[in-house]
Amino acid sequence: MVEIRPPALLAGIAMLALGLWADLHVELPGQLAIGAVVWVLMLGLLAPLPASERRFYLACVAIATAGELFLSLVWGLYTYRLGNVPLFVPPGHALMLMLGLSLARRMPEFAARTILGGAGAYTVLAALTGLDTLAVPLYLMLSVSVLALPAHRRLLASSFILTLMLELYGTTLGNWFWPREVPWVGLVTTNPPAIAGAFYCTLHALAIGAAALVAAPRLAPAR
Repeated sequence: MVEIRPPALLAGIAMLALGLWADLHVELPGQLAIGAVVWVLMLGLLAPLPASERRFYLACVAIATAGELFLSLVWGLYTYRLGNVPLFVPPGHALMLMLGLSLARRMPEFAARTILGGAGAYTVLAALTGLDTLAVPLYLMLSVSVLALPAHRRLLASSFILTLMLELYGTTLGNWFWPREVPWVGLVTTNPPAIAGAFYCTLHALAIGAAALVAAPRLAPAR
């Protein structure tokens, strides 16, 4: 895949971080304006990419949007400040995927294995102590993604660690909140869950799968 130039990518991530801070000081109209800026930024980063890569990132946005609507508004797993899904969240997922791919190119395989193994160790400890029992199904989700896409282990590890940083930043500011009691399933978690990156890794795995399905007919030999 074509690597987005680091300065442009870092500018995008900085804008997202600034947008989260600004979101605390506005109501819905201001939040919509922030969302519009993030959308324009994401589309600007996608514009010079090949069509296949644009479809890959847009698939990520589409899947993320559906996931956010279900996880937040239906399940109530976490709640955004205004009780909605902010407009900047879907393109923010694409920006995180771009950053994850960039970091994965620079991450040693040993570091990736260490991150994923450390997540497993935390899951066992958190479950045994009752600190975070949601960590168990989340780590199972993460494991399925890793086993299904072993060639993308470094991407999944980088996505996992970047997500943890984003979750700590967003929950500390107060952009969103994870309740202690997990609805429907009788589990508990922390704010944020340390294994929340499993959702992002699953998203990225689904985006990779969707891109492969779209590309398959194009690569099939003519008969």
